[in-house]
Formats: sequence, C-alpha cells, structure tokens
Amino acid sequence: MAGLFKREDLLMAKTSMVNRDIKRTKLVKKYAARRSEFKAVVLSATASYEEKMEAQAKLQKLPRDASPVRQRTRCALTGRPRAVYAKFGLGRNKLREATMRGDVPGLRKASW
Repeated sequence: MAGLFKREDLLMAKTSMVNRDIKRTKLVKKYAARRSEFKAVVLSATASYEEKMEAQAKLQKLPRDASPVRQRTRCALTGRPRAVYAKFGLGRNKLREATMRGDVPGLRKASW
C-alpha cells in the first residue's frame, strides 16, 4: 500500500485535524479577552470568595477549545503535529530539507 504513495504524501497530516486546530486558534482569539478577565478575578487576592467562584463558573462555561493549551504546534508546510521546531515553525523533516537547500540562514548540517 505504501508503494502507491510518494514519500511526501505520507508526511502530510490529516486535513480534518489541521482544520480543527485552525478552528481552535480562532476560538482562542475570540475568547481571549473574556478569559483573561475571568482569570484575573480568580487569581486576584482582593476578590471575595463569591466573586472568585462566580468567575470560575463563567470560565468553565466558555468552550473548551477557547483555552490556549488545547492548541497544537504544527508544521507550517505539512501540518505535522510532532517534532515541530517552534523557532522555525517547521517539522523536523521539512526543516532538514530547507537546511540542506540553504534556505535557513545560520543553520547547517553538523559535520565533525
């Protein structure tokens, strides 16, 4: 079965998973201000217990995907979720290819 596909095709992530992550990113941006308000009240030392509990309940009513920790770092070219170098925004495979072509300034293959 693997012989029918090119190697490049096997590195691509499922489109549905990439789209799901894009949706999460939009939700995080949409609810960022509201989340930060509620979090400020919950973490505040001056807020009363009732205010904190109310803010916590409101925070929990927001969509789960509005939380930034549910986002996944993905390769900008392939959408691969693992082994992504945050500094470059690329997965290890694509970063290696770009390095070999000389597209990444200041980065080269180690040799000693």
